[in-house]
Amino acid sequence: MAITRDPTSTARRDIDELREVGWTDAQILTATEVVGFFNYYVRMVEALGVEPEPEMERDPEVWPN
Repeated sequence: MAITRDPTSTARRDIDELREVGWTDAQILTATEVVGFFNYYVRMVEALGVEPEPEMERDPEVWPN
């Protein structure tokens, strides 16, 4: 969440906490890349007003608000 809201708010302790619970540096990097990609992608799609394909619409029974 911190990466999305304020990337500069993350600190060494955040990374150290992930390492303490067993994350490798490669896993931390991959997670950061995935978050960054989806932040980029969602903002681009929203800025362009892209409408989802019908099969991409959320099923309210599966994805309630």
